Amino acid sequence: MDQLKPNQSNSCPLTPITFLERAATVYGDCPSLVHNSTVYTWSQTHRRCLQLASSIATVCGVKRGHVVSVVAPNTPAMYELHFAVPMSGAILNAINTRLDSHTLSVLLRHGESKLVFVDHQFKPLVQDALALFPPNTQTPKVVLITNDAPAHTLTLSSDQKTYEDLITSGNSKFNWVRPRNEWDPITLNYTSGTTSAPKGVVHSHRALFVMTLDALIDWSVPKQPVYLWTLPMFHSNGWCFTWGMAAVGGTNVCLRKVDPRTVYAAIRDNQVTHMCGAPVILNMLSNFSMKEPLKNPVHFLTGGAPPPAAVLLRTESLGFVVSHGYGLTEVAGVVVSCAWKREWNRLPATDRARLKARQGVRTLGLTEVDVVDPVTGSSVNRDGSTLGEIVLRGGSLMLGYLKNPEATSHCMRDNGWFYTGDVGVIHADGYLEIKDRSKDVIITGGENVSSVEVESVLYSHPAVNEAAVVARPDEFWGETPCAFVSLKKAAVAAAAGEKEVIEFCRGRLPHYMVPKTVVFKEELPKTATGKIQKTRLRESAKALGSLPASRL
Repeated sequence: MDQLKPNQSNSCPLTPITFLERAATVYGDCPSLVHNSTVYTWSQTHRRCLQLASSIATVCGVKRGHVVSVVAPNTPAMYELHFAVPMSGAILNAINTRLDSHTLSVLLRHGESKLVFVDHQFKPLVQDALALFPPNTQTPKVVLITNDAPAHTLTLSSDQKTYEDLITSGNSKFNWVRPRNEWDPITLNYTSGTTSAPKGVVHSHRALFVMTLDALIDWSVPKQPVYLWTLPMFHSNGWCFTWGMAAVGGTNVCLRKVDPRTVYAAIRDNQVTHMCGAPVILNMLSNFSMKEPLKNPVHFLTGGAPPPAAVLLRTESLGFVVSHGYGLTEVAGVVVSCAWKREWNRLPATDRARLKARQGVRTLGLTEVDVVDPVTGSSVNRDGSTLGEIVLRGGSLMLGYLKNPEATSHCMRDNGWFYTGDVGVIHADGYLEIKDRSKDVIITGGENVSSVEVESVLYSHPAVNEAAVVARPDEFWGETPCAFVSLKKAAVAAAAGEKEVIEFCRGRLPHYMVPKTVVFKEELPKTATGKIQKTRLRESAKALGSLPASRL
């Protein structure tokens, strides 16, 4: 057997782009994309992507390995570009639409983008970003996506090509550019708006092929689901469900803007079966006044910050079936999930919510996950209380950070593990639970306080809408928990004050974990993916000054 080796017929490079070809054959007449009155089939989407890829390569002059950026909301164009850009041989760079022009300019230069597709809504933002390029620096070409744009808002030069122009002039028989090697890069995603040292995560065709199939299997996605895009496609490429929906012939329902009324209308009008989003989306949906629960169950996959048990209970009472997972941009999607056991269905609702709030076990596509002592590298005790750093290894991990070898080597260590920077515990049953980001752990009088645990208690308060806990300087303890809270608009919120909230926590938490300060805000600051921006809240807490030693 040792004479049998890989050859051209059994070692074709893995790439998620092949899912589109199959979808066009199997689901050709079935709906692929729905947006307002626009409906495409999978055969149409396949043809449009080929035509667009053809024009990107020929009309726009993009070569294999060039970076092509996209600044757009969740529209059909954004979805099509997830196939068309790599089909042209280029690397897709889907950019956070909430960045300011300065940060956007830095990222476009850092990634050396050759071409930028811009939705008409963000044209001024991109124009301002390009104006910030240094003199004598080549700026990327711009293609405007004018689909569903009001006619009076469009001013185009006679030689400027639009998105639909490129599709119309493209070749539907285009022989798309397949990767020479499955380790060739396919995407570039920036993890934050940091301008001093941008962290551009580069993923290979192989990694995203693995992650796409892994996501479908772990979430038990059936053939031809109806998927509602409440998760931004620029966020880790929609956790790879952009390519995943092609693999199962799903219907992608696109939303330019996410608000509860629009989401519920889309669920009702399209018979939505699946959707994803950060816990803040769950909170938004559960707090919206509904006359009656959903007619049919909607599967909701959430990740990011652990969803508070109170939010899970409210959401599931409306008809959502919530699954919870853990991942990072660096692993392209959800790689740890709370694999549900049948016997847990017999438990009381509060116990089920507590179990579901745990991140869980590795998905099939991940090789290993562990929680280790960050100094010794040894596995922590599986007792549900010993804290350590979460480490991963597996096929969906990134190639590394673009032009940042120091950051790459810092997290991808020589011992074969990827260090996430997240703090967690392993329970006796082998299930992982995140306790915090390492930078979010509050150390008060030598005790480690998990901000996530305090936030979970705050969310159980009937008047609390949103909550985030960060460290505030303290003259005696060094630092103490400071809670930032937004309240529900219901009458119950009127009774909530700082003293009342602190007393509420005191009855449910160890004394050292109770917030010493509560700051009320109309709304907490969030990123484009719905995560609460703790960096800004830490700055606000620091600006409050040190808490006097005499204060309880």
